[in-house]
Amino acid sequence: MLLRVCLTAILLVFYVLCSCASEHHKRKGGGLQILDKTNDSPTRGMRNYTVNDRIPKAASPWKRVKKTGNKKVSKGPKSDTSCTNLGGICQPHRFICQGQYLRDKCSRAEARQCCMPVGAWSVLCAGHYNNRVRACDVYGCGAFNSRGDNGLHKAVDLVCDDYSTVNAPFSGSLAGPVSRKDPAGIQYDGVKIVNDVHCVKIFNIRPFRYMGPVTQGDSLGYVLPLQERFSGITSHLELQMCDGTDPSPFL
Repeated sequence: MLLRVCLTAILLVFYVLCSCASEHHKRKGGGLQILDKTNDSPTRGMRNYTVNDRIPKAASPWKRVKKTGNKKVSKGPKSDTSCTNLGGICQPHRFICQGQYLRDKCSRAEARQCCMPVGAWSVLCAGHYNNRVRACDVYGCGAFNSRGDNGLHKAVDLVCDDYSTVNAPFSGSLAGPVSRKDPAGIQYDGVKIVNDVHCVKIFNIRPFRYMGPVTQGDSLGYVLPLQERFSGITSHLELQMCDGTDPSPFL
């Protein structure tokens, strides 16, 4: 009887242990199945985090800055010397200028410009009180854009006596000899004078020199006689801007 009771108790204990082991195995297997359903493998669904993923990338500052190119912004001259040396006056550009304005010749160039008054150049022909433009005669007219046998006259003829001295209209540098021929084959010689603003060619004169600096009013040469070739013509020199524009506003 006692032996039977002991065997029964052992069987019950063994059954309980087997049941617990089976339950534990089922729970472990279920967890693995759940992991497999969500991710095919324990490591396949894991995201590979990097330093760049954990730390937000700061916006590159140069991407937010608008490119302005390599162009340099000019600050203009530091003084008014460039303007005053040309005979001009620096003033706010809203003021009326009895002549024309030149840019980048004054300090504070964003608000001021150089006013070059009418007649800013000195008298070219010695013995004259002004730069008088040649009137019309039998050989044509001396005003800019006047029409003649050779088309439009892209220069200004200033009345000068034969062999009279010609003075520099402005300060600058002599830039060598110049010459031109008319349709009749007659050659007119002269000299070129330039500075930071102006460039002119003076024809029908015999220069004393062709190179070097000159100051406004210096003697450049003398007028070649025209009466010997063109009887009755008004003796004159010919003044031509290098870019073909009208020099009249400066005379």
